[in-house]
Amino acid sequence: MAAHRPTAASSSREQLDALKLERLRGLVQAILPHNRFYAAKLGRVSRDLPSLAAIEQWPFTFKEELVEAAASGGPGNLTWSSDRYVRFHQTSGTHGRPLPVFDTAEDWAWWMACWQTILDRGGVQPGDRVLVASSFGPYAGFWSGFDAVLTRQAMAIPTGGMTTLARLEMARALGATVLVATPSYALHLAEVAAESKLDLEHLPIRLVIVAGEPGGSVPAVRSRIREAWGAELLDHAGATEVGPWGVGDLAGRGLDVIEPWFHAEFLSVQTGQAAQQDELAELVLTTLGRAGAPVIRYRTGDLVRPRWPAADEIAAGACPWVRLEGGILGRTDDMLVIRGVNVFPGGIDGIVRSFPEIVEYRLTVARHESLDELTLEIEDRLSAPDRVARELQIRLGLRVQVIAVPIGSLPRFEGKGRRIVDRRGTRSG
Repeated sequence: MAAHRPTAASSSREQLDALKLERLRGLVQAILPHNRFYAAKLGRVSRDLPSLAAIEQWPFTFKEELVEAAASGGPGNLTWSSDRYVRFHQTSGTHGRPLPVFDTAEDWAWWMACWQTILDRGGVQPGDRVLVASSFGPYAGFWSGFDAVLTRQAMAIPTGGMTTLARLEMARALGATVLVATPSYALHLAEVAAESKLDLEHLPIRLVIVAGEPGGSVPAVRSRIREAWGAELLDHAGATEVGPWGVGDLAGRGLDVIEPWFHAEFLSVQTGQAAQQDELAELVLTTLGRAGAPVIRYRTGDLVRPRWPAADEIAAGACPWVRLEGGILGRTDDMLVIRGVNVFPGGIDGIVRSFPEIVEYRLTVARHESLDELTLEIEDRLSAPDRVARELQIRLGLRVQVIAVPIGSLPRFEGKGRRIVDRRGTRSG
């Protein structure tokens, strides 16, 4: 299956759905019967696809299945023999065992096609100098972004193995115009720049592309990054086992699913059925162009609120792709239920980052005498934790113990930040 550039966003919803159905049919035809994983999963259902809705009768795919299939020594969800694959990556293992992921040359070209939409949204052009602030481990995200920049014929600047200060000096020396990083690391770069008396406003960086955490669509986090860098900010979402599936806009209006290459479904958290507009739901994705390692009806675990643009909005030129208001709100396995209140990491981040004097934080959940207790440690230049506790009480309806700790004492993160520690499972009670 050739990976072509996604169609223009101005197409109608009907045209988009017709394109997706054509690509879904092509994917299924290409992978069956070669892909033993999906041949077995789809063996008891009708593979006819008169419409996109027909896929709802097919079984879900769970990450645990893919991990187990790969661990068994078999091909996992791979379609072809091993000599067809040219790229190896693996998931981070943040939520379970790492999953090895392989791509063919055609699949990697599909990654590049998806990434062009992201670069288009940010206005990245040939001649831009894009500094990728990553250690370049086995995770696909930064590698794919790096290669996509090369495909765009812009300069891609690798910084694997470099210190934070060395990356800042590299950005200055080469005149970087675009920064790619996690939201946490973009803020940490700005923190180190301030400590080193390096004025970021004198750097030519005009755009920061963030991924790996929800912060890129959290208003307070967006504001902190934009102000620190004096630059625009673009959110992006993807997963090694799925691909680069989501992109925001410079106005920060959430994430759009890149629907020409991904079919999205939404399962209501409350009912488990198809979610309605703006309902809290788990995102389910099917790849439409990755024949070598496809995922069909993949339960991502990401919590979102979908909004489908109205016909008159599309007629007026709006993108017809489904939008996730507020981006990724959290994960099904990260959502904390504290005394009957749903607490999302992105919500905590938004509240804490609204205080510009707070440099870093960590939230710990513990259980005492059958009651859940929250403790928030903050590196606060004002050393005034009470104001933060009051805001948490107002916004969440929960009493949180807030403690000021010395600046520099909490962990910093280059990759995905892990600021919430749940200790309720380590003791009885």
